[in-house]
Amino acid sequence: MTRIALDAMGGDYAPKQIVVGAVEAACAIPDVKILLVGQMAAIQKVSECFSKDRKALFQEAVEKGTLEIVHAPEEIEMTDVPVEAVRRKKDCSINVAMRLVKEKRADVFVSAGNSGAVATSAILNLGRISGVKRPAIAMILPTNTPDRPILLLDSGANMDCHPEWLAQFAIMGNVYSSAVLGREKPSVGLLSIGTEDCKGNELVHETYPLLQKINGMNFVGNIEGHDICGGRIDVAVADGFVGNVVLKTVESVAKAMGGWVKAELKKTLFRKICALMLKGAFKALKNQMDPEVYGGAPLLGVPGAVIITHGNSTHKGIFYAVKAGVAAATNDVSGQIEKAIAEYAESMKQQ
Repeated sequence: MTRIALDAMGGDYAPKQIVVGAVEAACAIPDVKILLVGQMAAIQKVSECFSKDRKALFQEAVEKGTLEIVHAPEEIEMTDVPVEAVRRKKDCSINVAMRLVKEKRADVFVSAGNSGAVATSAILNLGRISGVKRPAIAMILPTNTPDRPILLLDSGANMDCHPEWLAQFAIMGNVYSSAVLGREKPSVGLLSIGTEDCKGNELVHETYPLLQKINGMNFVGNIEGHDICGGRIDVAVADGFVGNVVLKTVESVAKAMGGWVKAELKKTLFRKICALMLKGAFKALKNQMDPEVYGGAPLLGVPGAVIITHGNSTHKGIFYAVKAGVAAATNDVSGQIEKAIAEYAESMKQQ
């Protein structure tokens, strides 16, 4: 059974949407136990406001032992300074849930809360996988190939990076793409301003030859911004500053595009009629672009599975984040990363 330490107090819609997602995951995902970590009174208050059917599912999950509430008296707000909050609020839901993973009472940590606080708590409580220089946040983004989303890392954990860190990001992303996303031989690209190996800044120039030397990696060279959603690359590697800018830009463009299309379709009666006829296509497109179905962003490089979901995640996002965590735990992503990093370090010694 995979045990999930779920932060009930993190996110814009906590604790209600988190609790709903926990109930759905506990009832629908086989061999899973949800440890719902947060303020006991707040969680119970939410459950009391459930509909009759959902309340019955909640009680059934608790009675079966697939859902358990773990009290954490404090919470970290989205506006809190991550390092200060994690150190000061030792019994916040993020820290308590992370300690469950550290103490081997849980296999997976999931939160929609402050991503900086999650990363800080993971490093302080779990440490790093042996040999890993810096953990990285790996964001999964949709592409124009529906069944081939791309993994972008780092997406914000490390602003100023060294070339060796990016090489390790590539290794960790390669492992996750293969083990969890099912890519047989993931294609890995280094994000730059041109595909030629002479393009890019100093960091890109120094990272490029390191990626060429990684045994068994399908490194395709430099890639550009338009390759992110192009559907031919499985893993895009960048420092956290560039990666986060790309991530937020893609999100904002997708949101703006949806607004533009909706506004244009409302301008004439004919367009409104056409929109009704294409309702199914629009719904399919919306589902394909829905970030919640991709299960959040794994924090790679720490022991155990740590999944960070979007701050505005609903119960749907929490459900898929739990599924992603289960996949990472059952495929021993941490163990595979440790092995791959050790092999890389050994190969570099021999060169």
